[in-house]
Amino acid sequence: MNTFKKIITFDSQIRPICFALIAGPLRNNKHWFHSRNQTKLQNIKLERFQNSKQEHSTGSYSHVPIIQRFIPGVLVLAASAYIAKNYGYYKEKLQEFFPFVVVATKLGKNLAGQREKYNFIAEVADLAAPAVVYIEIRDTKRIDYYTGQPTPISNGSGFIIDQSGLILTNAHVVIDNNLKNNMSILVKLVDGRTFEGVVENADTQSDLATVRVKGSHLPVLKLGGSTSLKPGEWVVALGSPLALSNTVTCGIISAHRKSEELGLFKKKIVYLQTDASINQGNSGGPLLNLDGEAVGINSMKILPGISFAIPIDHAKAFLSTSSGQKYAQNVRRTRYIGITMMTVTEPMIAELRKRQCSLSVKVREGVLVWKVITESPGERGGLHPGDIITHVNGVEVKSSVQIYEALAEKGKPLDLVVYRGQKELKILVKPDE
Repeated sequence: MNTFKKIITFDSQIRPICFALIAGPLRNNKHWFHSRNQTKLQNIKLERFQNSKQEHSTGSYSHVPIIQRFIPGVLVLAASAYIAKNYGYYKEKLQEFFPFVVVATKLGKNLAGQREKYNFIAEVADLAAPAVVYIEIRDTKRIDYYTGQPTPISNGSGFIIDQSGLILTNAHVVIDNNLKNNMSILVKLVDGRTFEGVVENADTQSDLATVRVKGSHLPVLKLGGSTSLKPGEWVVALGSPLALSNTVTCGIISAHRKSEELGLFKKKIVYLQTDASINQGNSGGPLLNLDGEAVGINSMKILPGISFAIPIDHAKAFLSTSSGQKYAQNVRRTRYIGITMMTVTEPMIAELRKRQCSLSVKVREGVLVWKVITESPGERGGLHPGDIITHVNGVEVKSSVQIYEALAEKGKPLDLVVYRGQKELKILVKPDE
């Protein structure tokens, strides 16, 4: 029935045009056909010839009024204009009635060269991949039963900035106070080569560190600039989420965010906000511009589409000040709970509630638990990634600074009030001294 209606509609639209195109020329040539049927001249007498000529002239086309001569042409022009105006409509109608014609046209379309012309993301990834490394932290006291190797505790990413084997990464990727002297660092390149890494310098305040491996003529990633980056500019993130080496994601620079906006009051950093996907394991990997230069160090993900990277200009300052210094892992000993956390403000809570309808309306401020280390005091106490800590030892939490202050009180456990969706939980965490 629908097909019948389409045919009726199409016919009612096309019939006037066909009539105009056919009727006009027929009307125009009517006299020509009429003149051809006149009686032929019987003799060549002048009188008969003149009479015949007079009769012929009476029925000839020259006696047709001028306005009638132009009517067919006007109709043809009007019909042509109508067809041109409604070309898209009739093309769509023809495609509905003759789909095989459309398929044949699309199959015949030549798209050769499109990959080479528009594959700019792949070109950036191909250029940078050899210098991006997978970093794995292992506990040398615990041996895996099946492999006979130290047990992996956590993993992250980094990238080589010097041919002799200097790697830039996040401090939280390679610093684990819980392991102390039992930690080893495995560094793996994309070509399969593995190295034993040693932390050379680290700044937990800015969350930057360098790792040294013994190598030579290693692939190096060029460092760009971050101050000139504009919101909306394309960027590419490389790293090893979930231990999947050299995973490529892309997005844009969303904004430049001061650390105070994120609740990180002790860090004087203007972070790069991006919608490029940065997941667990991407930390320490490079954020690249379309010239293949590192413009940031992937640091943390808050929500899907909201991630942050440390600007490369801040990393350059860290590299220049830490030159010649050596990091001693056991010099600074603080209590340890094994979580990565971030202060959340009311606007961030509103965004979380919008994306997670189950979040309790009682939560207005607090600290978001972003990551929990396996077999850490935090995990043993019952903390999960995504939990929001609202109280510590009976005091309302408004900043992550309060958690660090509570950790500074030696011998005292952390009595936490945590919201997990709609549930309010009371969790007792006993930090390692």
